[in-house]
Amino acid sequence: MSQHDRDLERRARELYLRASRDVDPVTAGRLRAARRTALAAPHESAARRLMLPAGAFAVVALASLMLWQPGGAPPSAPPAVMQSADTEATDLPPDPDSTDPALYQNLQFYSWLAYNDTQPSAAHK
Repeated sequence: MSQHDRDLERRARELYLRASRDVDPVTAGRLRAARRTALAAPHESAARRLMLPAGAFAVVALASLMLWQPGGAPPSAPPAVMQSADTEATDLPPDPDSTDPALYQNLQFYSWLAYNDTQPSAAHK
């Protein structure tokens, strides 16, 4: 460290000590409270610091499981509902392997629709 750096450090320390003696009690209390908060924060955030690597590992694991396909087969589109002119309408539900998964998203609506379709309406009475 050069002589100029030591002189600068000494002068800065003198200014700091002089300014700290001239601080009013209210400001000194606020500074002490801020110091206590700053010193307590690293202990509280230790759990948060552990959550970041754990979350990153979970994201990487999930992404690798989603991308990994057994046998190296590329991902394929879900099979669509088979609609052919020669199939008859039956009361049986379609085969799950040959239907669009989007059909199963609103099962409550379809149940409500079927229930209301079998009930006689007031207009028909």
